[in-house]
Amino acid sequence: QGQLVESGGDLVQPGGSLRLSCAASGFTLDYYAIGWFRQAPGKEREGVSCLSSSGGSGNYADSVKGRFTIFRDNAKNTVYLQMNRLQPEDTAIYYCARRRNLFSLCVLGVKEYDLWGQGTQVTVSS
Repeated sequence: QGQLVESGGDLVQPGGSLRLSCAASGFTLDYYAIGWFRQAPGKEREGVSCLSSSGGSGNYADSVKGRFTIFRDNAKNTVYLQMNRLQPEDTAIYYCARRRNLFSLCVLGVKEYDLWGQGTQVTVSS
């Protein structure tokens, strides 16, 4: 079935940067589209960014375009989310997830993903 483990969340000041990691085990990461999602208190989980199995530059929510970058290291079986110019509204638990179909394009819809990590907390505050 496989497993995803996120890491890299932290407390950071506005304008700062963080890099989140999503390490996969039990399956080959580049066979699947992988997405990053976040959930703030009292809000629904939302798609942030995703990367198709074929790679490329990824898709991004409008709120993070130009600030976040998704990329993959196949040798480490890990997907990363580089987050720059962080703002207080980026505060949330961040999750990575695997899209249910093999060799698929990525989409930002939560229901398309069937394997989820446990999440990592990102807090942006002065």
